[in-house]
Amino acid sequence: MNINDQTRFNQVYQAYLNELALQGKSPKTVDMYSRYLRQISVFFDTCPDTLTAGELKVYFLSLVQTKSWSAVKIARNAIQFFYRHVLNKPWDWIPIVKPPVVQPLQDVLSLDEVAAIISRTRKLRYQTYYWVTYSLGLRLSESLNLTVADIDSHLMRVHLRFTKSKKDRFVPLPQVTLLALRRYWLVHSYLPSYLPSHP
Repeated sequence: MNINDQTRFNQVYQAYLNELALQGKSPKTVDMYSRYLRQISVFFDTCPDTLTAGELKVYFLSLVQTKSWSAVKIARNAIQFFYRHVLNKPWDWIPIVKPPVVQPLQDVLSLDEVAAIISRTRKLRYQTYYWVTYSLGLRLSESLNLTVADIDSHLMRVHLRFTKSKKDRFVPLPQVTLLALRRYWLVHSYLPSYLPSHP
């Protein structure tokens, strides 16, 4: 960027910061918007007040190819704010379509595969842990946090505490899972839980 462009950029950049403040933007928004204004000036090595629609498309194409969708949206809003509030120019909306998000299904082990894993596990506490985790459909952390007091054999349910959503919940307790727990507690009745970390 030559001296004249740099001087002009410094002026419009300060005007941009002033407008962001006047519009009551949060410090986080000011930081993000101003960063993208600086970035686009570096991208073209010129003051962004003279960019054409074609140049803007080139810039946003590079963002779509290298940045997350949320980053692209922030950049577009930042440049739009610059055009409307600093340059007082009409903003020709750059048509950007969000790419579809591919969400592959997770591999789910079959009952035979789970049985094969458990059968290869020699220690009872690990067998019990794997079985409880699978049969109740628990996350690993949920299973690790279970204690004897969480098992309700009368109502046949399990009380899950400190879940990922920070809310307690109940899940049904299958009879076969209760039998597996009782088998474990016959050997380790002194433990408050069946955690694999216990001796």
